[in-house]
Amino acid sequence: MDKLNYDGYSLKWEEQFEGNTLNRNDWNVELHEPGWVNEEWQEYVDSEHNIFIKDGMLHLNAIKHADGTYTSGRVSTQNKKDFVYGLFECRAKVPFGKGFLPAFWLMSTDENIYGQWPRCGEIDIMEVLGDKPDTLHGTMHFGNPHAQSQGTYVLDGEEDFSNSFHVFQCEWLPGCIRWYVDGVLYHEETQWHSTTEGVGTLPYPAPFNNEFYIILNLAVGGSWVGYPDENTSFDNNPFIIDYVKVYEKNL
Repeated sequence: MDKLNYDGYSLKWEEQFEGNTLNRNDWNVELHEPGWVNEEWQEYVDSEHNIFIKDGMLHLNAIKHADGTYTSGRVSTQNKKDFVYGLFECRAKVPFGKGFLPAFWLMSTDENIYGQWPRCGEIDIMEVLGDKPDTLHGTMHFGNPHAQSQGTYVLDGEEDFSNSFHVFQCEWLPGCIRWYVDGVLYHEETQWHSTTEGVGTLPYPAPFNNEFYIILNLAVGGSWVGYPDENTSFDNNPFIIDYVKVYEKNL
């Protein structure tokens, strides 16, 4: 398999999650009600129980409360650290259990440029369904009606993405987007469009030619991942992110 080549790249920005609290100069804590997207159960809150730094790593922790509700954490760099093209990377370990959906992804900073989702475009660098922790998904969304391109990578043996750390990477170039895990290429896409039914088509490579921002979140339940069951543990089972790095291509 093709391996990721860092030649020609230089580090543009990184987050090592040092100190005791999240660096809010670079990160937003997003607040959203249950069911906001994808029929998810969690409420995204700003709480040290759901979002905290420990041992130099960011923990996004989902909590099941006594009343049957759920809270979790979602952070983003929108309007603080926004990027056009580059190599995006994080080292992370995901929670295990049905209904968990941790994600490392990119969204358009200003959805008014091309329109609301999915017209604005979305690049999912890493998603792992909690009950299938050996399988990684990398996806891009675009167009209206909604279109997508998705690749998957399955680990061999007893190791999975919930019992060990792995490095998730995406190389976003004009006219080409590539997905890697631990430096191994597993999906590449060069064909997409910015067509809105009844409106028309914008020139390629729209919508993936304007500023995007980084999101890290842990969803609980949803139309794709399914919902927690009696075997899903909320005891010390967070989404743990060691670092995030963004490299810029030297021209």
